[in-house]
Amino acid sequence: MSRTDTGLGTGPDTTGRGANRWVILVCAVLVQLSIGSVYAWSVFAKALQSDAAFGWSKSKAAVPFSVVIGMIFVGSYVGGRLQDARGPRVVAMTGGVIYAVGVILASFAQSPDAFWLLVLGYGVIGGFGLGMVYIVPIAMLQKWFPDKPGLITGLAVAGFGFGAVVTAPVGQALIDQSPSVPTKAFLWLGIGYLVILLVCTSVFRNPAVRADAGAGTKAAAAAPGTSMRDFTPSEAMHTKQWYLLTAILTMSVTAGISLIAVAAGTASDVAGYSATSAAALVGVLGLFNGAGRIFWGWLSDLVGKMPAFLGILGIQGICLLLIPHASGAALFAVLAALIYLCYGGAFGTMPSTAGSFFGVKNVGAIYGLMLIGWSIGGVVGPLLIASLIGSDKAYNLGFTVIGVITLVALVLPLITKKPRRDGAAADGSDVGDARGRKAARDTARH
Repeated sequence: MSRTDTGLGTGPDTTGRGANRWVILVCAVLVQLSIGSVYAWSVFAKALQSDAAFGWSKSKAAVPFSVVIGMIFVGSYVGGRLQDARGPRVVAMTGGVIYAVGVILASFAQSPDAFWLLVLGYGVIGGFGLGMVYIVPIAMLQKWFPDKPGLITGLAVAGFGFGAVVTAPVGQALIDQSPSVPTKAFLWLGIGYLVILLVCTSVFRNPAVRADAGAGTKAAAAAPGTSMRDFTPSEAMHTKQWYLLTAILTMSVTAGISLIAVAAGTASDVAGYSATSAAALVGVLGLFNGAGRIFWGWLSDLVGKMPAFLGILGIQGICLLLIPHASGAALFAVLAALIYLCYGGAFGTMPSTAGSFFGVKNVGAIYGLMLIGWSIGGVVGPLLIASLIGSDKAYNLGFTVIGVITLVALVLPLITKKPRRDGAAADGSDVGDARGRKAARDTARH
């Protein structure tokens, strides 16, 4: 297997002709829809807790999902580094096979005593493969669409956010066929994932140049405030900006997932939703998770990255403070939708931010490392909100604490400035990027 130039050059996973970037984008979204099925875990957790099935406790049924979230960071880091060295296709296909194998292996955990096999298959193996696949489109598409990186990566990761909307009803239908052994559903899901991932990732490749309009890219590169030098992962981690961006992602995840973890119960206890309507609301809110990735990614291209993160954190903080006082069903739904929108928005905006700060050549590994913020927030948020609310249902205390912490975190985007690249001025604004994109568009038109 020969080495691929992931920025400019040629190789087995690199092409300048014969590839349509829009076809690659569509396939990337389908890939993310497949692996985004992880957000439908609550369907399986509920089935595993049933007395007619395994009768597990809520905490035990949540373990496989927690392991998946933890392994995503490991898989993303490995996949990001391999992609930067070998190209996107082989890494995405390998990760897809690992993910599908893990899900299929989980289908053989057909008794309560086989808990370890479910954790190993779905959690460890599946989570690692998921992380490998997840990072590839994020890094690859920034090279195909340097003129609109926020919007395009937002579209890609939106597929991940929408994954549960597609998988939840399919998974429930499969569970209903064998309700006493709900894990049997993983066999057919795993086979389906394998087929979709192999077909869609087969078209993945990098452009021979960083855009399909080379003149536009050159104009962008030559514009004031931009530079073509790409940081290595090691160089990026030696800048304070890498840690600040990771902290921003961590705080946004912590804020959003705090509500996600208790959304159904909060809707019932605070706003008076019935169990059925609360479950329906949670399903609808998943759409905002996906939509936020597109909206904020697009908006960040227009207003800049740090202003976008100020909005993401600020809106979440205010809405978290208001949630425990939203006794009306409509007001609660609006506030929750805004939090979900911003939670998804961080995932739609941060990949292009990493590319803007550190260059796109090694963004797979650099952003893959940043996803440790996802793992940290995914663990801290649910545990913190659960402990604060407690058996007394102290929603006011829980959401007030999380909301205040989120608003304090607004200082992070305010102090985050771009690192110096090849001696270029680093004033921390996105003005240079905006000029570069405008120059690229003007050149492309003429």
